[in-house]
Amino acid sequence: MISISDLTVRVAGRLLIENASVSIPDGMKAGLVGRNGAGKSTLFRVLTGALAPETGTVSLPKRARIGQVAQEAPGTEDPLIDIVLAADKERAALLAEAETAKDPDRIAEIHTRLADIDAHSAEARAASILSGLGFDEAAQKRPASSFSGGWRMRVALAAVLFSEPDLLLLDEPTNYLDLEGTLWLEDYIRRYPYSVIIISHDRDLLNTAANAIVHLDQKKLTFYRGSYDQFARQKAAQDELQMKAHAKNEAQRKHLQSFIDRFKAKASKARQAQSRVKALERMGTVSAVIEDHVQGFSFPAPEKIPASPIVAIEDGAVGYAPGKPILTGLNLRLDNDDRIALLGANGNGKSTFAKFISGRLKPESGTLKLAPGLLTGFFAQHQIDDLVPDESAIAHVRKLMPAAPEPKVRARVAQMGLATEKMDTPARDLSGGEKARLLMGLAAFHAPNLLILDEPTNHLDIDSRNALIQALNDYPGAVILISHDRHLIEATVDRLWLVHDGTVKNYDGDLEDYRELIISGGKPKATKMPVEDTRSKAEQRRSAADRRASMAPLKKQIDQAEKKTAKIEAIIARLDADLANPKLYTQSPEKAKVMIQARANAAAELSKIEEEWLALSAKYEAGMAD
Repeated sequence: MISISDLTVRVAGRLLIENASVSIPDGMKAGLVGRNGAGKSTLFRVLTGALAPETGTVSLPKRARIGQVAQEAPGTEDPLIDIVLAADKERAALLAEAETAKDPDRIAEIHTRLADIDAHSAEARAASILSGLGFDEAAQKRPASSFSGGWRMRVALAAVLFSEPDLLLLDEPTNYLDLEGTLWLEDYIRRYPYSVIIISHDRDLLNTAANAIVHLDQKKLTFYRGSYDQFARQKAAQDELQMKAHAKNEAQRKHLQSFIDRFKAKASKARQAQSRVKALERMGTVSAVIEDHVQGFSFPAPEKIPASPIVAIEDGAVGYAPGKPILTGLNLRLDNDDRIALLGANGNGKSTFAKFISGRLKPESGTLKLAPGLLTGFFAQHQIDDLVPDESAIAHVRKLMPAAPEPKVRARVAQMGLATEKMDTPARDLSGGEKARLLMGLAAFHAPNLLILDEPTNHLDIDSRNALIQALNDYPGAVILISHDRHLIEATVDRLWLVHDGTVKNYDGDLEDYRELIISGGKPKATKMPVEDTRSKAEQRRSAADRRASMAPLKKQIDQAEKKTAKIEAIIARLDADLANPKLYTQSPEKAKVMIQARANAAAELSKIEEEWLALSAKYEAGMAD
């Protein structure tokens, strides 16, 4: 049992946790969630003893071993497998002692203990963990110094997993992982035999691996059993009840205060007024739910939508050095409304393909055709280093609109989701999430027709990720997405392309199929290539044009359904805004009743139109695929 009692923690004069208490049963896989800056990583420092609390206590099981990913990624000349094996300090010490021990009894004790801790299977376990995190057999024998910082952090993660501590603390473990590594880690944590606390904004990780959630909010800690989705539902229900209790409490207090104010000066009512003063004091208050505002994302709509395909690749090959292509055999097309996620382990060429499709890399062979006037917005995490540290967000945006007045520049920065108080902050002092927002806004500044996002969710909390999902779904252009966040992929894309075995092909299954494939250790398979079309290019183009013409009436119906959907959604939004006003129910109850019925009718109509849209879309896609 991990027991935290009346904990108060202050860092650099800032109060992060105040009189917080929580208990986590042994063996739980608990997700620690809360807004960025709430104090989650600080709580880890308290649990490990690296930071002393101002007041309160933390109680852990006696002799419990705590494991945490090392802050410094290993960069020695030692092979990766040796670095991971060395993380089990007891095994390493016993093996070293076994080399020099001469006392027969001690030698027997050493070998008995080595058998107890299953030391003889250690190398196989270490290799399995490294493999799950993306290192093949050859890579495991290479020195750590030969890998980049992100890959070294994977080695640090592998080391702490291999050491199997009684309490495993993981702080954003997926930030350096690809989707494949994330899927493997989800399964590993779910099966881990001891206690785990995970700080993560990855909703699917918390749903798959966690069986409890600890919420750090308003400086307090609250324990919830179940996955993240279960926590979200419980929290929403609690907030609704609390708001109702707050409204009722406020109404009762207002009623008592009104009586006191009216009659406290009258002798005949003085005693009754005084009794109500005491009742008001005893009643206390029910606090309102405090909602932190989440800055949204906004991607400007392209001025013109080019005709499809906006990108067409025939027999393409691409790489960084002449004669050494990384990807070959590329035969793909991207339409103006495509939403595609790239699957494939890091190192297979996803980022290379993204640069190629954006025109940043030229084909070594074959052809790459981009639609005339195609504008591409490109975001990648490593580009954060390109921000000028001493310049504010205002300064970065002003370079792109030098003739614009100050209010317009600030309005444009606000659209990127940066708070007013952060607009003049030097880039070096912005948080990781704020830098990502600024960089995404700069990437989409010129209203691109194609938006390419390479790992956009690192440093974004769950609410910010949901805001990104909404912005992507509102954006009318094409999207290419590379992400380890399965929830983001499932909520925003329509198609999957697999980057594997030196090429890129369409992937037939869904993400659940891909997850099962990765966990089972199988190799991902792309869809079968279609039967070769022996018609000439001209005949193929005529056929495609005829097909589009025949499907035009159906496409018009789909567009009309989408317009109706937008109108009804606007009506529902206006009704919801009016119905959220408490005065409506007291001042105009009949009007409220009419509006509630109107909202129900609109919702029913919306559901009907959405069903029609789905049926029409399925028919259209089937017709275009024939």
